[in-house]
Amino acid sequence: MVEEDSIRVVRCGGSELNFRRAVFSADSKYIFCVSGDFVKVYSTVTEECVHILHGHRNLVTGIQLNPNNHLQLYSCSLDGTIKLWDYIDGILIKTFIVGCKLHALFTLAQAEDSVFVIVNKEKPDIFQLVSVKLPKSSSQEVEAKELSFVLDYINQSPKCIAFGNEGVYVAAVREFYLSVYFFKKKTTSRFTLSSSRNKKHAKNNFTCVACHPTEDCIASGHMDGKIRLWRNFYDDKKYTYTCLHWHHDMVMDLAFSVTGTSLLSGGRESVLVEWRDATEKNKEFLPRLGATIEHISVSPAGDLFCTSHSDNKIIIIHRNLEASAVIQGLVKDRSIFTGLMIDPRTKALVLNGKPGHLQFYSLQSDKQLYNLDIIQQEYINDYGLIQIELTKAAFGCFGNWLATVEQRQEKETELELQMKLWMYNKKTQGFILNTKINMPHEDCITALCFCNAEKSEQPTLVTASKDGYFKVWILTDDSDIYKKAVGWTCDFVGSYHKYQATNCCFSEDGSLLAVSFEEIVTIWDSVTWELKCTFCQRAGKIRHLCFGRLTCSKYLLGATENGILCCWNLLSCALEWNAKLNVRVMEPDPNSENIAAISQSSVGSDLFVFKPSEPRPLYIQKGISREEVQWGVFVPRDVPESFTSEAYQWLNRSQFYFLTKSQSLLTFSTKSPEEKLTPTSKQLLAEESLPTTPFYFILGKHRQQQDEKLNETLENELVQLPLTENIPAISELLHTPAHVLPSASFLCSMFVNSLLLSKETKSAKEIPEDVDMEEEKESEDSDEENDFTEKVQDTSNTGLGEDIIHQLSKSEEKELRKFRKIDYGWIAAL
Repeated sequence: MVEEDSIRVVRCGGSELNFRRAVFSADSKYIFCVSGDFVKVYSTVTEECVHILHGHRNLVTGIQLNPNNHLQLYSCSLDGTIKLWDYIDGILIKTFIVGCKLHALFTLAQAEDSVFVIVNKEKPDIFQLVSVKLPKSSSQEVEAKELSFVLDYINQSPKCIAFGNEGVYVAAVREFYLSVYFFKKKTTSRFTLSSSRNKKHAKNNFTCVACHPTEDCIASGHMDGKIRLWRNFYDDKKYTYTCLHWHHDMVMDLAFSVTGTSLLSGGRESVLVEWRDATEKNKEFLPRLGATIEHISVSPAGDLFCTSHSDNKIIIIHRNLEASAVIQGLVKDRSIFTGLMIDPRTKALVLNGKPGHLQFYSLQSDKQLYNLDIIQQEYINDYGLIQIELTKAAFGCFGNWLATVEQRQEKETELELQMKLWMYNKKTQGFILNTKINMPHEDCITALCFCNAEKSEQPTLVTASKDGYFKVWILTDDSDIYKKAVGWTCDFVGSYHKYQATNCCFSEDGSLLAVSFEEIVTIWDSVTWELKCTFCQRAGKIRHLCFGRLTCSKYLLGATENGILCCWNLLSCALEWNAKLNVRVMEPDPNSENIAAISQSSVGSDLFVFKPSEPRPLYIQKGISREEVQWGVFVPRDVPESFTSEAYQWLNRSQFYFLTKSQSLLTFSTKSPEEKLTPTSKQLLAEESLPTTPFYFILGKHRQQQDEKLNETLENELVQLPLTENIPAISELLHTPAHVLPSASFLCSMFVNSLLLSKETKSAKEIPEDVDMEEEKESEDSDEENDFTEKVQDTSNTGLGEDIIHQLSKSEEKELRKFRKIDYGWIAAL
């Protein structure tokens, strides 16, 4: 039974992986990246998430390896703490409480027991670089209040701070200024470029900075795409700089290689540039990386590079500039026009992805499954260019069909509109384009829906448009006797007094079609396409429209732009009830009669769950999000929950997900955020730390089946064996390195003795010894064994419970004494 007071809004994945630079482990086997309130540990080979480091209570803003122990990782957060992790086992070692918001983290091998952080000064836009001394203590939580000022008036972005020449100096850039602080001299040199007021130097703004690991050289990136290499900056007057220029737009990030022989740069061109020997003539390119490069990282071993991209993607690159792995998160670089959908086959979340694509995102494993290229055109990254947008999409016929709409409109009179119908192919396990319809309507398509009734004989699609018409499309066979060429054609065109058609939806059984024309709702017969009735409340244009389900299928719900929620009874053709509610999202649960409505107020977003049969909500939760909620969707559960309270039963069969304006994906859950993000198959014991490979999942299922069989047999027996993980001898034997273990002959007797039950067992004290003796007796006399087991079964079938102590006869006690005297030392010689 689930606790009924533990339901709360939690993040369910999809957090930004590109918020900060990714960090490599010392051996390049792992890569760490910030993901919301967590730190994720990925394998650089398999791309699998090995661990999720959870413990921070606010956004994580920086991660760095411990320079004194390459198996440990530091992280800082806006919650004012610095945490030290053992990333191999995913265990939190220590928490340092600083007490103020931390915006970035830096570590130096030369600075013992200290780290550098960016903190906020009194004013919101002024930041400081300070040194924090981490005190040594045996307790897990330690206060670290000793801060030392280093630099003032800096940018909060960690890309604008860099430590150079083995920690001799630190460079910081902001706007048109470069500041260099020397630790030994405790002096600061400042350099200024011409401001943007001068047209010749219009975009001299600094964007990022990097320092050479062993030489006195600072590289800075700028808004105009130039890279400046600063030298002789010990003297404010004798400094020099040279320029490298290839990027046509701003330089987003810079990074030197480990040896300093090459400089890496990236920007909005989606091209990684390697400047060999920091010269303009000698450069190499890795093009077509898919999206703007926001961060560049280099592994400590120097064998791998890493780029973070604006589409929430991390690409791991070999030293020879060949991409080796891609870690793709939920794409957030585009506006969500299609809304949230669920693929009936994979149960994946489907929405707009990278330009012209639909992304299929697994909510269970928190990673992208694949992209479906809809527009099938090369994307040109130009702010002045009006792009083709994927505006609508819908699944139909239980995942067999997918309808998409794409449009491009440069002027009001120049509309390019195209609708595509995709058929699922079982052989290729993907969608194949079946029908392409140019200009299905004369104006923008506002809605489309499939008839997903189980008894539907023919696949049917309805589209509504601003041109005042809704069209019914059916699947027809125009081919020969082999029926290999089927396609979609228009079967019916409907309208209502030339009003714009805004929404459309089918009833659960597919017998009725509801189409809203601005303020009027029309009901059509799906067989004859006759207009049956109309509903008009004059309460504003209809924003959302949906039918009730199951026992509430006779109701139709409509939400207007004026903040009125209406419920009509289709049998009486009258208004059943209405309520004043500014509904922004309205989604029906496919597995129940429940409907979720999210309203928007000046304070935030509120959730209302209700049944159309009665206006009293089943569940209300105020303030689920401070920002506007744009989309929502119900996802059927694989394993139902067991809430008994009427207020929480709406979560039993389905889970509700919603997307905010800032594209944060949230849900209602009884689990903690870390449990929600970590799949149950990956919730390993802390002592095991096994890699989650495909073999692990296979063995995990096999072990579950073995455990189930073992539990079934133990239920029918009186003897309860101890759990092996509670036996110290076994854990010591399995978890101690082989080269430090004693000889096998010494361990064998200890191991065998650990398997024997002690006399202090709660259940029958003597019966476990009987069972051990029964095993020894096997080789001597099988008939006596059978007789003995029958006696044990007879005692277990008395129906008086398992805790009854069996009274042994005198003959049985004599037998036990004989076996107690037997020497088991022969086992050690095996």
